[in-house]
Amino acid sequence: MRISDLLRQKGNLVVMVRPEQSVTDLLDLLAEHRVGALIVSSDGKALDGIVSERDVVRWLQRSGLSLLGLPVSDIMTRQVRTCPPETDLDELMRVMTEGRFRHVPVIDDGRLVGIVSIGDVVKHRIDELQSERDQLTAYITG
Repeated sequence: MRISDLLRQKGNLVVMVRPEQSVTDLLDLLAEHRVGALIVSSDGKALDGIVSERDVVRWLQRSGLSLLGLPVSDIMTRQVRTCPPETDLDELMRVMTEGRFRHVPVIDDGRLVGIVSIGDVVKHRIDELQSERDQLTAYITG
């Protein structure tokens, strides 16, 4: 399966935050959309960075509550690993596991077209295994 297939199933909504917004704004958006990471974009199109719950926790330990007033640009990851829609899902799973990151923006022809989380990948794999199990059960009992 390709990432493009997964995006067709899950949708391609990408929640963004501007780099000048505060970490408090970031936390509000994470909670509102029930996601673990947001794309940072100054114009709503370009990928300036990514910021996750993990980033917030690490910076909170370092900076304390003063973190809440900082701009997102201070804590975001600027070097973002991306993938094209043609990427094989198993390959992306391997890359995410080896790189120890949980969110990968999907870029097509220089344009942000979606984001894939490790949760999306795991859900797909569980659905795939359930389908195989159902087919085997039907074969054995049929």
